[in-house]
Amino acid sequence: MNKPVEQKDTRQSDGGGSHPIYLNVIDASCASCVDKIERALKAVPGVKDAAMNLAQRSVAVTGHVEGSSLIKAIESAGYTAKMAGDPSDRDSIDEQEKSDEVYYRRLLRETWAALSLGVPLMVYGLFIGEMSVNSPGQRLAWLSVGVATLVVMYWAGKHFYVGAWKSFLNHSANMDTLIALGTGTAWIYSMFVVLFPDIVPEMARHVYFEATAMIIGLINLGLALEIRARGKTSLAIKRLIGLQPKLARVIREGQELDVAIESVALGEHLRVRPGEKLPVDGVVLEGHTTIDESMLTGEPMPIEKGPGDTVVAGTINRSGTVIFEATKVGKDTALAQIIQMVKRAQNSKPPIGRLADVISAYFVPVVMIIAVLSALVWLNFGPEPRLAFAIVCATTVLIIACPCALGLATPMSVMVGVGKAAEAGVLIRNGEALQTASKLSAMVLDKTGTITLGQPRVTEIELVAGGLEEHVLSLAASLESGSEHPLAQSIVASAKERGISIEKVESFKAIAGHGVSGKVGAHELLFGNERLMNKHGIELGDSVAKGQAMAARAQTPMYFSVDGRLDAIIAVEDPIKEDSISAINRLKEDGVRIIMLTGDNRDTAKAVAQRVGIEEFYAEVLPGQKSEKISELQARGEIVGMSGDGINDAPALALANVGFAIGTGTDVAIESADITLMRGSLHGLADAIEVSKATMANIKQNLVGAFIYNVAGVPVAAGVLYPFIGILLNPVIAGAAMAFSSLTVVTNANRLRLFKASAA
Repeated sequence: MNKPVEQKDTRQSDGGGSHPIYLNVIDASCASCVDKIERALKAVPGVKDAAMNLAQRSVAVTGHVEGSSLIKAIESAGYTAKMAGDPSDRDSIDEQEKSDEVYYRRLLRETWAALSLGVPLMVYGLFIGEMSVNSPGQRLAWLSVGVATLVVMYWAGKHFYVGAWKSFLNHSANMDTLIALGTGTAWIYSMFVVLFPDIVPEMARHVYFEATAMIIGLINLGLALEIRARGKTSLAIKRLIGLQPKLARVIREGQELDVAIESVALGEHLRVRPGEKLPVDGVVLEGHTTIDESMLTGEPMPIEKGPGDTVVAGTINRSGTVIFEATKVGKDTALAQIIQMVKRAQNSKPPIGRLADVISAYFVPVVMIIAVLSALVWLNFGPEPRLAFAIVCATTVLIIACPCALGLATPMSVMVGVGKAAEAGVLIRNGEALQTASKLSAMVLDKTGTITLGQPRVTEIELVAGGLEEHVLSLAASLESGSEHPLAQSIVASAKERGISIEKVESFKAIAGHGVSGKVGAHELLFGNERLMNKHGIELGDSVAKGQAMAARAQTPMYFSVDGRLDAIIAVEDPIKEDSISAINRLKEDGVRIIMLTGDNRDTAKAVAQRVGIEEFYAEVLPGQKSEKISELQARGEIVGMSGDGINDAPALALANVGFAIGTGTDVAIESADITLMRGSLHGLADAIEVSKATMANIKQNLVGAFIYNVAGVPVAAGVLYPFIGILLNPVIAGAAMAFSSLTVVTNANRLRLFKASAA
């Protein structure tokens, strides 16, 4: 056991909870510990939330509170706590690994000490002689064995007894309580037989020193193996942290210096050569290169970068040398935020995990009652030696019922699943999103920038009132220069490509779902869809048919009016992403109903939907109506996912059961969605859903296995099979089963690391 921490830590978590305080609680042993620790922390004034990850023995606390108060609360609950560093910090990971390695080696030493006594005793009892006290010589021999067992209990099992005593002082019970009661009862009964054999009936003069030593040894071995396997679940975080180099080459006063990345300041210029990792986020100033962003986005193809392009910390410079300006450093880089997000998600609990914690919290006291009742039944109705049978059954029940596997079932799988998703460029914000994504029945897709590239271009200008294309495009681009809409930017870009001048716009007004209006020079201009023209009484005539023909070719027709008269129809096309069709087919194969929502006109939406294989779509939807469509689907019983850019679609993303933001990962807007796709491909949606389903299946396997183990094990340990087939479970076998049930859960969770999403 670690000594109580006496340090005074005055670190505070901000009220918004964006920077939690992390603590390590080494002596937490089961799910009932989790419940007690979380309740103790939430009772501290200023704490907004507290979430413990039993798999890592770590707690994340948000709120406005001092670290010293949190340590005091945990210690008052009967546990030992210490402050932990930021999980996105390389030094914190290294420190945790060293601590785990020390604990692992200590457990191995304690294991061999206990088994070196327990195994010979068990072999003796099975093949050589009787483990009973029937003569003075046997009495003296077993007395020395009892003393040796006491030494093992103190040296190798002390942490169980100290933990049980702390729980007793705090009027609670946990795994340590069960182990301490079980092994302690076996030893006390055995010593009573050795010291007072005449008081005990001859048939009951059996000693169980080997059970005490073997149980302590096997449980310590199980804990050691669990720690070693547990380290593999953090590989994703370690890999992400390993992406960031320790040094950066900074250009200061004309000289290039290698400095620690912590000392890089905003605005500084840095050089990166081929094969090196980028130390911070920035914008390229000089040079051309290709950047491998696969570890962040899951996209295998390197991306070309030149002056003006953004680069992200942790990515690898493949070919050329570039000089870039640092725009985000330290905890503000995209990589640091991704690590924080992954770690936060790994610490969170899906609803199914919280249910397991609640059950486990009541499980230990129930087991203690069952142990007492089974002992009473054997004492009153069992065959001789009744007392021996009662002791054995009560001990076996206490040992086999430890809910360790139950407590580890969910956090182990969540850690691996969230990490696996991050490797595929999918950032899952919390456990609830992970669980819900596995149950999605409908996926709503925005068209622009989601199914399409979001980079529309002018494809056709149909003049209605004569004149020159250049004049029409000049006026239209001047008007749209006041808008940030992708369609507006395509008009401006087209004018610039032709070298057409752009004039100043006055009285500019964006009309949601319709278009824009404004004044350029002496001309009153309107530019938008058919509804905008009708609203202002602009005569369209046969231009509607021309616009519909454009829409049938998956182009978006926009009507341009000058001084109350229709002047032209400008068609803009937003190319469909190359992989949208295959990604949508994957989503269908995963059993998800696909629905497209767009503000575009019906004919264009229909053409796009037909190209990508979407049967259900809604067109001409105003921004405020998207959330209404989500509500309609939910009212029909659908579990709805919504995919958008995280900003324009914010109301719909918030209302959906799971909101997916599609982005490059360099924008802090990743915080606005439940799940963020680091690359712009819809395959990320299918990856997220498939990882989610695999993780939830893994959690259910763990929980079912743990429940079956506990529910079936307790009655067998209590001796219900003895009257029928003469089977009575040995306490040593119970100890081995209890230890390796946890190891089974951890191993099964690690199978997720081998998971591969269906072919993209």
